[in-house]
Amino acid sequence: MTTYDTPTVVLVHGAFADASTFSRVIPELLAGGLKVVAPAVPNRSLIGDSAYIASVVRQVPGPVVLVGHSYGGAVITGVGAEENVKALVYLAGYALEEGESLSELQGRFPDSELASALVYTPFPLDDGAGEGTDVSVEADRLPAIFAADVDPGLARVLAVTQRPLAAAAFTEPAVVAGWRTKPSWGIVAAADRTLNPDVQRFGYRRAGATTIELDSSHLVMLSHPERVVEVIREAVRSVGN
Repeated sequence: MTTYDTPTVVLVHGAFADASTFSRVIPELLAGGLKVVAPAVPNRSLIGDSAYIASVVRQVPGPVVLVGHSYGGAVITGVGAEENVKALVYLAGYALEEGESLSELQGRFPDSELASALVYTPFPLDDGAGEGTDVSVEADRLPAIFAADVDPGLARVLAVTQRPLAAAAFTEPAVVAGWRTKPSWGIVAAADRTLNPDVQRFGYRRAGATTIELDSSHLVMLSHPERVVEVIREAVRSVGN
C-alpha cells in the first residue's frame, strides 16, 4: 500500500469520557505502523457531534476505519456514510438505524445500572437562549458501573474527569446508518453495567456486523486492549482486500 492507501484509524470516544480511554490501544496501533487520529467529541448533540467528526474524517487523506465506543458508536453510524470511510468498528456501542435515537434503541431493553446513577446539571446554551442539560454519572458509582475491571486508581480518575453528554443527544435521530453500505465489526461487552449487552447485540446483528463477545466492563478498550486491537486490525486488513 502507498501512504495514502494505508487506512487511518479514527477513534471516537463515548459519553462521560474522552480520547484518553484509548490509551492502551493507541500505542499498539502505532507500533503496528498504523496512522491514528483520536479527536475530542464535543458531546453536545448527536447531529452536531457527527458533523464535527465527519469534518475530521474528510481531512484525512486516504481510507479511514472508524472506531466508536459507546455513544461514539452512534456518532460513527452517521459519519460512516463519508466517502473515505471503509469500515466501522463498534466497541460496546450503539449501532443505530436511520431515524432512530439512543433513547428509542435503549428503550426496547431493560435499563442497565447506569440509569439510576445519572446526574442532570443545567448549562448555558452558546446562543444565550436558555439552558441545556448535561448528563453525567455519580462519581462514587462510576467505577463499579463503568469500569469494574479497570485499575481502581484509574477508575477513580475517570470518575472525576468526566465529559458529560448533553441530554439532547439522547433524543436526536441518526440521519443515516453508515453500516448499510460499509462493513462493520462489533465487540459486545458481556459484563457491561452501563449499556445493556442486549442493546449491543441487537444493533450489531441488525447491521450484519462481524461480532465477538468479551467478559468485559463497558470500557472494553482499557480492560481488553489486545482483543480490541485485533478486531481493529481485522477491519484494517479488509480495506486492503
